[in-house]
Amino acid sequence: MSGPGDVPPEILERLRPICRRLPDLYEEPAWIGVRWRIRARTVAHVYTPDPERSPVYAQHVIAGEAPTVMTFRVPVDDLLSLAARGFPFFRAPWGANVAAAVLGDHTDWTEIAELITDSYCEMAPKFLVARVALPLQGS
Repeated sequence: MSGPGDVPPEILERLRPICRRLPDLYEEPAWIGVRWRIRARTVAHVYTPDPERSPVYAQHVIAGEAPTVMTFRVPVDDLLSLAARGFPFFRAPWGANVAAAVLGDHTDWTEIAELITDSYCEMAPKFLVARVALPLQGS
């Protein structure tokens, strides 16, 4: 199935306000889950993969349930250190600067807001990046 049904509504309720703060970022259904884009560039993509079809996700199954995963861009210099931290982060199996996070009850939403903002700054035109406000503390 494709569309927002792939993502638990409580996850979307946390991600949408974060993404709305970023200039010209828009939400759309993806081939699986939901993604946020600036122009034609994906800043963040959230989905629930099938671990049987994509074995890279099998190690992230929680209590027998497929994980809800968000992929995003990070500066190449930061990718290895983020992935080395381990759960909930890992390197996505594609792209030179694509990281992933397993989202759920354990999620630090302040950190996710910072990571989405950093991803936006990697993908957006410089004139839009100049308009980005830092994530609000405690949101």
